[in-house]
Amino acid sequence: MRFMVMVRANKNIEAGVMPTTEELAAMGKFNEELVKAGIMLAGEGLHPSMRGARIQFSGATPAVINGPFPANELVCGFWMLQAKSRDEVLDWMKRAPFGDGAAIEIRQVFEAEDFGAELTPELREAEERLRAEAARR
Repeated sequence: MRFMVMVRANKNIEAGVMPTTEELAAMGKFNEELVKAGIMLAGEGLHPSMRGARIQFSGATPAVINGPFPANELVCGFWMLQAKSRDEVLDWMKRAPFGDGAAIEIRQVFEAEDFGAELTPELREAEERLRAEAARR
């Protein structure tokens, strides 16, 4: 099972306050443990929303809305993990080196089997082909 772990933004992150050397070292050590355990597929931090944009789809023409956005609506980083269970991810993420007030959200990623009969063999083949092509790039 794959899980996306999303780190919630806060006012400091949105203001562009960078982590300290000690915080970076602690996170690097934690990420190394995740990699050694074989569950980390990816993980990245994100720039503040002042550098971002949203696209709102309504009617014929999508509207672009430039940041910044309210910090309580944002993700500032993520991990993509592969684990045996949600509980395994919870156990790992409880050890993440965050201070007071930090929040993370954990969501399971859909797998092809989750879609049932609606994902026809043709659609499944097309999805697998796209994933293989993306992996080669």
